Amino acid sequence: MTYEATVEFKFDATYTHDYSRGFGSTIGDDDFLPEEHYLITAPAADLNCKQYFKLFEKFMLCVGMCPSSIRSGAMSLVFNDYVREDDQRKVCKEYELTMDEDLDNKFKEWVERDEEVKRLQEEIETARKFVDSANGVA
Repeated sequence: MTYEATVEFKFDATYTHDYSRGFGSTIGDDDFLPEEHYLITAPAADLNCKQYFKLFEKFMLCVGMCPSSIRSGAMSLVFNDYVREDDQRKVCKEYELTMDEDLDNKFKEWVERDEEVKRLQEEIETARKFVDSANGVA
């Protein structure tokens, strides 16, 4: 048995010049094409979820979306009030993200780590001084 599938994203736009403003080109007219048509097709039989998102990202770029807006939109699928917190945390773990409510604990961990590093540096410095004084360098 053979299975074939195709997914298509299609965008059609027209721009009509407003001649009531006078003759010739006006500011902004040069920024628009009179007509735009985009058709993006891909074989859909074997696409995984990330590939579908990549395909849709390309489509959104073609129709003028800003890359940062696209990323924000993708993140809003996960981080909203309708997604369970444990599902949000799974994504955070997968991408090494920290949720806002966990920042206090992260900050405490960083302070403890910094204090431990400082303590170890002081021990190393003390050991160096001891070795130097034993060797008569001081």
